[in-house]
Amino acid sequence: MSVERVSITPAAVEIVERLRARHGPLLFHQSGGCCDGSSPMCYPQTEFRIGGSDVHLGTVADCPVYMGRAQFEYWSHTHLTIDVVPGRGAGFSLEAPEGLRFLIRSRLFTDEEAAELKKVESV
Repeated sequence: MSVERVSITPAAVEIVERLRARHGPLLFHQSGGCCDGSSPMCYPQTEFRIGGSDVHLGTVADCPVYMGRAQFEYWSHTHLTIDVVPGRGAGFSLEAPEGLRFLIRSRLFTDEEAAELKKVESV
């Protein structure tokens, strides 16, 4: 059994595909808060620099998903699902001009899932 740390809803996939057609390859970085309110931020891969303190959570809709290691320590026991809803976030994520915002839905891993999780590595 392979347990994934991150997934994406069909509605969010549709937006990702639209954004990819316009901007090229994309990535998500799960924000740590402040101005963007802990939202998954979507950027062109060439315009966001992943650093040594970021961890790769997985890939959804052909987009790598990253999170800062310090934040990951708090969320490591949680499965994250990227979704999209109407409204505007406060960040610079690519979906904002569409009148939409990505958000995270989360749930705790079961004991069985937690036992199967792969260790994440910093970038």
